[in-house]
Amino acid sequence: MHSKQDTDSGEKRQVEQVESENEQVDQDLDRIATVNVNNYHGLNAKIVLVYASINFIAFAQLLNLVGAAAFARDIAAAVGGSDKTVWLSQAIVILTVVLGPPVSQAADLWGRKWFLVVLTACGFVGSIVVARATSMGMAIAGEVICGLVYGSQPLLYSVISEILPRKYRPAAQGGINASLGLGGLTALLAGSTMIKKYAEGFRVFWYLVAAILAVSALIFAILYNPPLRPLQKSLTTGEKLRRLDWVAYFLLATGTVLFVMALSWAENPYPWRSAAVLAPLLIGATILGALVVHQTVFKKDGLLHNELFSGGRNFPVALFVIFVDGMVFFAANNYYAYEMGVLFETDPFRVGLRFGITFIASMASSMMIAVYSSITKHVRTPIVVSFAMFIVFNACMASVGTGSSTAAWVYPAILGLGIGWSLTCLVTVAQLSTPPALIAVTTGALIAIRSFGGSIGLAIFTSIFNTALAKKLGPGIAAAVIPLGLAPANIKAFITALANNDQATLMAIPGVTPQIIGAGVNALKTAFAASFRNVWIAAAALAGVATIASCFFVEPKTITMHVDAPLDEE
Repeated sequence: MHSKQDTDSGEKRQVEQVESENEQVDQDLDRIATVNVNNYHGLNAKIVLVYASINFIAFAQLLNLVGAAAFARDIAAAVGGSDKTVWLSQAIVILTVVLGPPVSQAADLWGRKWFLVVLTACGFVGSIVVARATSMGMAIAGEVICGLVYGSQPLLYSVISEILPRKYRPAAQGGINASLGLGGLTALLAGSTMIKKYAEGFRVFWYLVAAILAVSALIFAILYNPPLRPLQKSLTTGEKLRRLDWVAYFLLATGTVLFVMALSWAENPYPWRSAAVLAPLLIGATILGALVVHQTVFKKDGLLHNELFSGGRNFPVALFVIFVDGMVFFAANNYYAYEMGVLFETDPFRVGLRFGITFIASMASSMMIAVYSSITKHVRTPIVVSFAMFIVFNACMASVGTGSSTAAWVYPAILGLGIGWSLTCLVTVAQLSTPPALIAVTTGALIAIRSFGGSIGLAIFTSIFNTALAKKLGPGIAAAVIPLGLAPANIKAFITALANNDQATLMAIPGVTPQIIGAGVNALKTAFAASFRNVWIAAAALAGVATIASCFFVEPKTITMHVDAPLDEE
């Protein structure tokens, strides 16, 4: 039996809990628990058009993202700066990390619409700058401006989830991921065709990207007119500004830029132990550590709201797994086409077609998993299987040699199946495991962590690749051509001309014959294949760790017909 003292103590705790909850409600009207009822009134034209416009923006974003990686060397060939091409992609992923969470938090206060419209319009401006670039610095500046549009990426996933029932959330995520796949495929095939057909065809491609971004921003501005969110109506501008987590924004931006800059400079061109690498690396890591302390001790309702972790282990597991997902994707996005172009193909269209298989497979798998998860309400098994596919893809790529051209056509399909399943289910499980009022913050954290993983992964993989190539390229070519009669004094000039595919310079080097050139080309391809192999092995190991972590997901229990932010209710 319980004593009277225990009863009084329990009642006191309940009163204190109620008072605390009331205080929280007074502070933040938008975080009142959503009643889980069926408020879905059917699919209408308004919902369909808004959903379509969001997918159009996602399609445009992937055009630029894939183009920045796939056509970086074509830009460098026209404007110079081949040693800086990694920053075309890094600019995008850094801005996704830095802007995604703040924009998500601000969208709860001012609404989603104008953040999406204005940032998408910035992408239009940036694309024009890239198209008109006269130097690599100008092209990178253009991608920095384009990178602003990716700050709105979490809102794409949030809006399509809010306007449809939770039961259909896998289908909603599958649809947008299919649009992303279509964007990637279009970028590769259309971009490759333009580069092949026109001198400096990358300019035509980015004019196309600019046009699509402009049209998508206009369509969304016209179609998306949701009811005002509670905090939009109840707070003044000053109150909204005070709610933003400015300290966290500063720590996130400076820490990310310094950390990624250091990793990108490692062995490209500075040694790991140089001050140019170690200083920003350590300072950046310290600042990011300070961000973690700030969010866990001093600002529990800030950029990474502590309520996100109140629903069990799904959200933290999703953060780790999607971090690895970003690393694996950027390894493939930056190195698959690169390897195919070095080893097997000279036609840019065929290179694009090879990697385009990834996006064809991802579109099919996104729709397949959308149907499966909507019916079965299962997301854990598809996530585990998707990362197992990433292991298989990277292991297969690690086995690629100069005689593996046919097999390398098949491997992207394995990657695409994994991408379609992983991203669809990871966003779904995270959103359904956190408070509905924090859906934008949830998605912002996911997209930022995925991009941060991609940025870190790209820097690490670049360092791995450059280190291996520096060790293998020169000695390998020298060992192949010196026995055939090329003088050791001419080796350096021969390697430089061979790496740049400069036929005129090659034939002008004393003692060079077609046999020596052939032997040099084979040695070059062998050195590149061995260097790429190290990247794939590292990515496979990371995917293995994520596969194990994925087993710890718990199936969400809130997959119902409730709509979190219906468009047809004022």
